[in-house]
Amino acid sequence: MSMVHHYKSNLRDIKFNLFEFHQIQNTSLNQEHFETMDQETIESSLDAFEELATQELATSFASADRAGLKLDNKGNVTLPDGLKKTMETYYAGQWQLYGLPEDIGGMGAPPSANWALYELLVGSNPTLAYYLLGAYIAQIIFELGTDRQKARFIEPALERNWGGTMVLTEPGAGSDVGAGRTKAKHVEDDIWEIEGVKRFITNGDYDATENILHLVLARPEGAVEGTKGLSMFIVPKFWVNEDGSLGERNGVYCTNIEKKMGIKASATCDMTFGDGAPARGFLVGGKHNGIRQMFRVIEYARMAVGVKSAATLSTAYLNALEYAKERIQGPDLLKAADKSSPRVTIISHPDVRRMLMHQKCHAEGMRALFSYTGWVQDQVAIRGGHLAEEAREWHRRNEMLLPLVKGYSSEKTYELLSLSLQCYGGAGYVQDYPIEQYIRDQKIDTLYEGTTHIQALDLFFRKVARDGGETLRSLLGEAKQTLVQQEGGDALSEEREALAKALTDLESIFMTMLSKVGDSLYHVGLQGNRILFSMTEVVIGWLLVRQSALAHEKLKTTTNEADKTFYQSKIATVRYYCREVLPQVSLNRQLIEQSRLDLMEISEDLF
Repeated sequence: MSMVHHYKSNLRDIKFNLFEFHQIQNTSLNQEHFETMDQETIESSLDAFEELATQELATSFASADRAGLKLDNKGNVTLPDGLKKTMETYYAGQWQLYGLPEDIGGMGAPPSANWALYELLVGSNPTLAYYLLGAYIAQIIFELGTDRQKARFIEPALERNWGGTMVLTEPGAGSDVGAGRTKAKHVEDDIWEIEGVKRFITNGDYDATENILHLVLARPEGAVEGTKGLSMFIVPKFWVNEDGSLGERNGVYCTNIEKKMGIKASATCDMTFGDGAPARGFLVGGKHNGIRQMFRVIEYARMAVGVKSAATLSTAYLNALEYAKERIQGPDLLKAADKSSPRVTIISHPDVRRMLMHQKCHAEGMRALFSYTGWVQDQVAIRGGHLAEEAREWHRRNEMLLPLVKGYSSEKTYELLSLSLQCYGGAGYVQDYPIEQYIRDQKIDTLYEGTTHIQALDLFFRKVARDGGETLRSLLGEAKQTLVQQEGGDALSEEREALAKALTDLESIFMTMLSKVGDSLYHVGLQGNRILFSMTEVVIGWLLVRQSALAHEKLKTTTNEADKTFYQSKIATVRYYCREVLPQVSLNRQLIEQSRLDLMEISEDLF
């Protein structure tokens, strides 16, 4: 196959989620915040971008991985030419404006549509997608900055396609952000000097843009320890004058790029601030509120990581499916005893079919999950944004869903990509096919923006327990209505029964863990991932049952053969999922009920 055009999209399912299932043309686009967008505009933009992603943006996926990066002794990172070319192609279409608010010159697409387009981008070329954060950094400055900061940065950043980074991690702190030691010294007004070293900074430097805006967490002199003492600063690579023009080189440099397992053309940098020259920056909004401000970027990044994993699994599955339909090997199992039996395509073999359907149901399930989360974000925006009281319930639901999107999708995709490769046999292990790079590029998703277990702890302690389970009960209450209303009728009775059992098990899991927490928080530490996975699989099961009920209704009226096949596949998918995936929730319930602390009590010498 051609690695240049490795990417296989599933635009039909993307549109199904947006326009048939969520009906954003009625529930989002006709609302005040998105009144200038309509279904035709979004469909045509997705069609155009899908062609761009498969034919152009995907072309540097493998070549950039093979070429890698160059770092000179002045801290300048050089990208592969092919990657820079695809970046230019992306910006030429002004796609960076798609999901930005119209107030700053964006196209004003709702989050649901923006994440749909992002799936196509990050599925075709995840390394490219990482370099495109600058537009969102401009939006953050628009939301949180002072009027002078907005005037200084937003227009030039968007017009000249500046890069952007989020700068949290330090060598001695890792995920413990509050242990950071980077210092900030006040100079005048909102200008500070930053001094310290940051590590694992995605795309901290590169040569495809004239400037990069770093959002940096640092501790002002005299501030308290921990996360509460951190503030957020805009630190540009080149100083930005009040009129938006560029000044001198600022004292922030890449001092090392990591040699990584995957995403090799994404510059993961050590960044040194204030060594040899002052690194000047601006206190965001003039407020010492860093960790809360940075969470606007962190939550966006967590959603992006989850979509990336889902997109990778989807294209991996579709590549494996194509191979399985073409590769001829061995006789049909029922005729194996007859040595003269004809050889068949490997999709005829039961185990290959099992592996393919296992990938399919999870890929479509993860898309259903992040599409639903995007639709929830639409509802937040329509009601005035995350700070509006009218949006409070929707905002909390979004926050509760983010650990599921990021934690589950990233962890499960890495597991399932093994099946994608297995469908190829030995051919999947070589670079003739994209699967081995998918695995290398995707593994990072389980690690950054909060590891899987950090997502699990966040879900239990911050997203469920903080409001006494009110947000959880609201979501599960809607899932129960699917059962009460018997969506899908007799055709999906077994699937609703499986969902009902999983819902009961999930509620029992939370009740059990609430009682065990009184004994020791170690129980959550030991079982948190199982809680995260169980909840995600129940929510996905609920969404797939609802989608299949819709497909069942559509089959009654459609005459288009392609649509018939699509709707039938949705029903086949949910039947497999409810039979093969949802029972895991029952097993998790048993394991959580039996949770013991022996592991925490044995000596380290026994490991």
